[in-house]
Amino acid sequence: MNYTAVLTSGVPYGHAKSRGDKAACGRWSQAVIDQTRDLPRVFKEASVVKVAFPLPPDKFPSDDPYGPDLDILVKRFMDALNETVFCEAKGKDSCIVSLNVSKSRVASRDTSGAHLEVFPVTIGEEPSEGIPRGGARRPTIG
Repeated sequence: MNYTAVLTSGVPYGHAKSRGDKAACGRWSQAVIDQTRDLPRVFKEASVVKVAFPLPPDKFPSDDPYGPDLDILVKRFMDALNETVFCEAKGKDSCIVSLNVSKSRVASRDTSGAHLEVFPVTIGEEPSEGIPRGGARRPTIG
């Protein structure tokens, strides 16, 4: 697999909704599946993943000015990617060894969604040369 980048359009949702548009979470999950279905699959590579969620203004109400929890947004997003990008990997999205997630406010629902980047990486068996097992040693003070 090579580097992959895509913008998934739609309004990101995390938790299932108990009021309002109760079908919105399912629509978001399906939009992610539909828009990532033809992307290259991760098979056995470890991956570094970056996700940025541009969110519409209604995701930032006055009583919650920082918007929805990132961990909740990324959970639903990764679950959908387990049906596509990570469907062939052992352990599915557990092949992700580093995850960078962010969110920002955008002007309208028309520009919301999720920017996804997947970088295949090689994980070595041994610690990096020059770094002792257990981490760096503290210098002694005289």
